[in-house]
Amino acid sequence: MIKREKEIESLHELLQQYPVVGIIGARQVGKTTLARDFADHTKMQVHYFDLENTEDFSRLNDPMLALKDLKGLVVIDEVQRHPDLFPALRVLVDRPGKNSRFLILGSASPALLMQSSESLAGRIIYHQLNGFLLDEIDLKDYKTLWLRGGFPRSYLAVSNVESHRWRRSFIKTFLERDMPQLGINIRAATLNRFWHMLAHYHGQTWNSSEFSRSFGVADTTIRHYLDLLTSALVIKQLLPWHENISKRQVKAPKIYIADSGLLHSLLNLINLKDLEVHPKMGASWEGFVINQVIRRLGAYPEECFYWATYAGAELDLLVIRGRKRLGFEIKRTSSPKISPSIRTALTALKLNRLDIIHAGKETFFMDKKVRAVAFEKFQEEIEPL
Repeated sequence: MIKREKEIESLHELLQQYPVVGIIGARQVGKTTLARDFADHTKMQVHYFDLENTEDFSRLNDPMLALKDLKGLVVIDEVQRHPDLFPALRVLVDRPGKNSRFLILGSASPALLMQSSESLAGRIIYHQLNGFLLDEIDLKDYKTLWLRGGFPRSYLAVSNVESHRWRRSFIKTFLERDMPQLGINIRAATLNRFWHMLAHYHGQTWNSSEFSRSFGVADTTIRHYLDLLTSALVIKQLLPWHENISKRQVKAPKIYIADSGLLHSLLNLINLKDLEVHPKMGASWEGFVINQVIRRLGAYPEECFYWATYAGAELDLLVIRGRKRLGFEIKRTSSPKISPSIRTALTALKLNRLDIIHAGKETFFMDKKVRAVAFEKFQEEIEPL
């Protein structure tokens, strides 16, 4: 069992500022466990409703009656199963002299939680829970985290085979049960094929025309599939950065499977030997490290981009906050070099610094604004924003 102390601390801070905090994250990422751990740490009286429990679901068919007299912390798990709750929560949190806080858990993005954005505008803040971070595990086990991904049951499985089996079951259940529960009525076989195809495009620029030809449907339909899986938090789209410079720039997003373990199961890679000889190994490593760097920085999704030109210059990750511009290149090598592409990005994007995250053991400056940062030390070398 891994205690997620930083996540618990974040929830304490958010609940002091907002009457409703939503924990969102993919299925099985640990939202329920985190909520129960938080409940053990709080001094408030806790009331727990699990909407996968038929009794709790029935109790909340009349939410005002069930919730109006409760004081302390009210936890509602799997809230996407009961979207009619959101208007009632707005009434409850707007009462004078309110004595309760609400922690709601949902397996989707806010956009898929239907009425929450309209009903609770200004009253709710969302906290996205992802898989385990590097700073939550023993760093010497980072290859296990890369291979198995951050889902607790996958990472903590007794063997790689058992971990792979769990992820395959997760994919099946997610497509056949969870997506329909979110109101998505697309055949599981279609989404399964689409998801597997996306795995082979992991780390590449999105090309809807190529996908639409393979599926025999319109570009808009394919884009709809992509946005659904993104909203369900199993796909990540890294948006392109473009500005008025004298270069033709790529303006389509890059696509990543959100969890490296899911990527490897979609590609049927069971152990490190399978992964290290696979053509997608470099892209897998890139996505894994980008995810860790973003979370180390504490950057918001709207602050994170990639950059590429049609002339071949590119940057794996660009993080912009205010006037600060940070660039990151991911290289699975122990001998990083400053390429012409890196020099172009440094100049064209007016970067404050560019870090090359590499697989070697040492961190050192390669130029005035360019560092080679050892992956095993990047948590010491890269400061949060």
